Amino acid sequence: MLTASIITLEQTPVLRVPDVGCTVELRRSPRAKRFSLKVSHTERAAILTLPNRGRVEDASAFLARHADWLKRQLARLPEPVPFAEGSLIPLRGQMHRVRFAGPKRHTQVVWTETPEYAQSLPCSIIRPDMARDLSCFRVDPRMPGLFVSGDFEHAPRRLHDWLRAEVRKDLAVCVEKHAQALSCCPKRLAIRDQATRWGSCSTSGTLSFSWRLIFAPPFVLDYVAAHEVAHLREMNHGPSFWRLVRDTVPNYNRAKNWLKTNGTELHRFGSEI
Repeated sequence: MLTASIITLEQTPVLRVPDVGCTVELRRSPRAKRFSLKVSHTERAAILTLPNRGRVEDASAFLARHADWLKRQLARLPEPVPFAEGSLIPLRGQMHRVRFAGPKRHTQVVWTETPEYAQSLPCSIIRPDMARDLSCFRVDPRMPGLFVSGDFEHAPRRLHDWLRAEVRKDLAVCVEKHAQALSCCPKRLAIRDQATRWGSCSTSGTLSFSWRLIFAPPFVLDYVAAHEVAHLREMNHGPSFWRLVRDTVPNYNRAKNWLKTNGTELHRFGSEI
């Protein structure tokens, strides 16, 4: 029978389940009337929701009854892709190969290079299952390199910081364009790592976006920017709101459908940061 032990990680109670090979985060909800178990693809975690009066012992028993289901769901999660030497990550929708260049003088922190000659992708880099997972991104036979300078141990963080700076620049351009079109003025632009939303608009006029939009094709990022700018005029998702979005991005359904189908893929990359 499945066994679980209760531990606490960063003030969050979790069940450690050796038989399944993962930990299950426990969350209490005043609206929950029964136990419920889900696997979050964006957070790459199993979450068990308890009613306010639910006992951890009962939660453990509930988990035992659903262990096989949990194993199947976890097995379906796509493999995370760390920012490591040789990893493939998308930049604005096009796959790049990460290269750690080491300490260099008088150079950029991160830069891209495209080989001048046609380069076949080695089977060890693009496996059939990986090719299927990456089908939502553009893969050029001449794989561009994404080069990171500096000490190797700091390279993943340097790449992460560069990507956040790049997505801020892209979003600033799109937000300004759509704000002018809709005659509104956002107060601030914030870049976050939001697990459940690609963007949000506060009542104070702050627009927040996920840094992971830098992995998506530009038309997707542009749609998310337009979506949040439209909320400065309509803080809802009614017909008037969608008319504003359509006025600024006529073919917005293309981007909306892309995110619905492929959005979870964007959470695979840089998961160790």
